[in-house]
Amino acid sequence: MLIIPAIDIKEGRCVRLTEGRFEDVEIFSDDPVMMAVKWADKGAKMLHVIDLDGARYGKLTNISLLEQIVKKVNVPVQVGGGIRHYKEVKRLVALGVNRIILGTILWKDKPLAKRLFEDFPEQIIAGIDARDGHVAIEGWQNIAPVDALDFASEMEKLGVRRIIYTDIKRDGTLMGPNILNIEKMVKKLNIPLIVSGGIASLNDIKELKKFEALGIEGIIIGKALYKGSILLEETIKLVVSE
Repeated sequence: MLIIPAIDIKEGRCVRLTEGRFEDVEIFSDDPVMMAVKWADKGAKMLHVIDLDGARYGKLTNISLLEQIVKKVNVPVQVGGGIRHYKEVKRLVALGVNRIILGTILWKDKPLAKRLFEDFPEQIIAGIDARDGHVAIEGWQNIAPVDALDFASEMEKLGVRRIIYTDIKRDGTLMGPNILNIEKMVKKLNIPLIVSGGIASLNDIKELKKFEALGIEGIIIGKALYKGSILLEETIKLVVSE
């Protein structure tokens, strides 16, 4: 199981939001590239980088920082936030991004999503962000009239090979993950699942690790790492040893 540090970029800084609210932001570094290097040096086998400005405005905004991160670290990087066109996916692949997370276009342009699943089968991830069980789109500012579990199944049938599931109401809260919904999601799918939202302690990691055999491939951790309630080295050791 992968432990994947999150690097969220807003206006060039490394930040964390609470429950996906752009007005509730905490800055942790003025240098996201340095932060990426830090997590890689501490043993991360993959990084999760989100262009929050891109997610909000529907267009990749912090592309130069994404490029610098990919060049500076020697581990795979998965990137999301405002990726809504075929040419943007091609551009990120050319930059060396290993995985590309699609969100809004999964709902708004399913033919394009299907084409991307087919053309970049190993690189594309479906990012399903849920608020109160329903899919959130357009930088989490709007809610689509579809159940997140049903939508995940639809994306699997459409051809995606991997899903990231985030419970927005837990994200950045340090309240612990929504184990019940995660269990429902992993049991519903036949493809690997990466989960995020609310992870606060090693006990949370232990709880999620119970579902590894069912298909949980990775856990994205954000604020807990930045606040120090979880140490990356200890967490990696935990998932490797147990």
